[in-house]
Amino acid sequence: MIQYSLKCADGHSFDSWFQSAAAFDKLAAAGMVSCAVCGGTQVDKAIMAPRVRPGRKAVSGVGEPEPEPAAAAAPAPVPAAAPAASGPGMLSRPSGEVEKALAELRKKVEENSDYVGNNFVREARAMHLGEAPERAIHGEAKLEDARELIEEGVPVLPLPFRPGRKSN
Repeated sequence: MIQYSLKCADGHSFDSWFQSAAAFDKLAAAGMVSCAVCGGTQVDKAIMAPRVRPGRKAVSGVGEPEPEPAAAAAPAPVPAAAPAASGPGMLSRPSGEVEKALAELRKKVEENSDYVGNNFVREARAMHLGEAPERAIHGEAKLEDARELIEEGVPVLPLPFRPGRKSN
């Protein structure tokens, strides 16, 4: 996937995603790319700055080293929450409206629920069965375990962010 900054003949600027550079060229030539503002089909790529991600050893924008990815032998856990919906992380300095909304959601989840980590499935099931007191929790679960919880009627919700913790 590639994101382009685009500009129509009337001067409206907007962004759009395409499967590839060739896909954009093909769609634009066929008149299938239209302005998000006026609907005009005379659309060209606008000048845009490249997005360059710093190296793994680089320092993040808040002065902390970025966490190194852990080697995964098993499928990656899926962040989840129940019944209400994690620390500093990827959205440390949100720039767009969606990122700001996700950062706010993350903050509310972390302030109003307990992080139970990989014990999420066990904790959620115990609360559902009445074996543990109900409380708002969030943690991690494998996709197949989350499906089992849903099939059992346990109220769970996938979160659109990863927990802000080191995974060593």
